[in-house]
Amino acid sequence: MASKTEVKKYLAYWFQLGKKVFINNGVASLQPRNVIDGESYSEDFEECWQTILSPKSGECYLEGTQQTVTELLSPEWDMASCSRCEMPVPLKDLGMPSTLCPCNDVMNWPNTELPAPREPVESQSQLNKIRDRLLFEREPEIID
Repeated sequence: MASKTEVKKYLAYWFQLGKKVFINNGVASLQPRNVIDGESYSEDFEECWQTILSPKSGECYLEGTQQTVTELLSPEWDMASCSRCEMPVPLKDLGMPSTLCPCNDVMNWPNTELPAPREPVESQSQLNKIRDRLLFEREPEIID
């Protein structure tokens, strides 16, 4: 079962490539201007996420896909990496997998010359990990 965090990450990644989420059974669409703001998701993205989760929004789905967000949050679906572009894609636990990755209609994707979509990064924790790794490498080995 895909967790809310995994589905949120899935949408965040695809928003970064310009995909939209259709709401109210395709009547309207959402696309935040910014997805990441420093060490967290942007306020714009968080507002989109809350709108998508709202029962008032009806059926919501990512552009180029057939699964609704409600379906993705059910026990039948999980998240995996696309074998072509390594972006997150829905995978049905039982039965046939999704027919297409949302990357099928993104021009010039995958493009390894551009930065890949990502999650927010906690800079301080990442810097602490680098510092710890460097300190560990500098410690002399004790040989018995």
